[in-house]
Amino acid sequence: MFRKPFGKVSVAVTVSLLMFLGTSGVAQVAQPGVRLNTDEIEAIANRVRAGRSLQPERWPNGARVAVLLSFDVDNDTILLARSDNPSIGAMSQGEYGARVGLQRVVDLVDRHNIPASFFIPAVSLILQPDMVDVIQRSGQHEFGVHGWIHELNTELDGETERDLIGRATDYLENVTGRRPVGYRAPSWNFSPNTLRIIRGFGFLYDSSLMADDRPYELLQNGEATGIVELPVEWILDDAPLLNPRGTSYTSPRELLQVYIDEFDKAYEEGTMFLLTTHPHIIGHRSRILILEELISHIQSVGNVWFATHEQMARYVLEHAR
Repeated sequence: MFRKPFGKVSVAVTVSLLMFLGTSGVAQVAQPGVRLNTDEIEAIANRVRAGRSLQPERWPNGARVAVLLSFDVDNDTILLARSDNPSIGAMSQGEYGARVGLQRVVDLVDRHNIPASFFIPAVSLILQPDMVDVIQRSGQHEFGVHGWIHELNTELDGETERDLIGRATDYLENVTGRRPVGYRAPSWNFSPNTLRIIRGFGFLYDSSLMADDRPYELLQNGEATGIVELPVEWILDDAPLLNPRGTSYTSPRELLQVYIDEFDKAYEEGTMFLLTTHPHIIGHRSRILILEELISHIQSVGNVWFATHEQMARYVLEHAR
């Protein structure tokens, strides 16, 4: 009978497992924060923080609520950033955004005369340069920086991150004819260097963080930066909820009700409703319909100010309480 000669290996694995689990038998989670003093904790927390609220006393033309529609035109850049041999099938899903989804999105907002903001990794435009003309056709939409290739900025050193943001900003200016003033971090996250970098480039606003439902000013190490934060929220993003192969798939009809409830509460509070979707996701037939129904609901309520992110940032800086 064959005997597996794993005795020493088994002992080693058992010892390692016990060291990981600890004496209680419960998996131990690294908790370096418990060893920090309060000054160290505050220094970490205050690297980037929410400062003063920039909620104005009133919106333009007596509107009850401000509505910002934004589209992250990632297409297939996430896959290209993560692998030098990405799945061709998955890449085609991203390409759908450029070939079909973007046109549907732009047609929809143009038909309703709604200005929108398009945050685009530079590589998306390099691969599909005709998207510039599609977005610029009405003359009312905004281009914002969304990285060079939807890179994971939290995995980059400061010099590399700065170079990619600078290249992306320069490229968008070159192909659109106007230098973008807004930044949205890929994956909605800041590295320890991001705020310093976008301050250095002179961005008017960021739209990546989640400390409020209302616009606010970003603080860096307790210092006011003058940069407007237009906060996002995963609830108001189609990507995690409309991925049919994901673990949190929500049917379009259910998601529409979430969006309506979020808008209705923003209307009641007199604040801001900011929605983020992706042409390669929301642009599919059953999904573009819910975006159209959401817009119809918003317009039926009335007394709404539709704005680009740039328009919002400039307004709140001038009219904050």
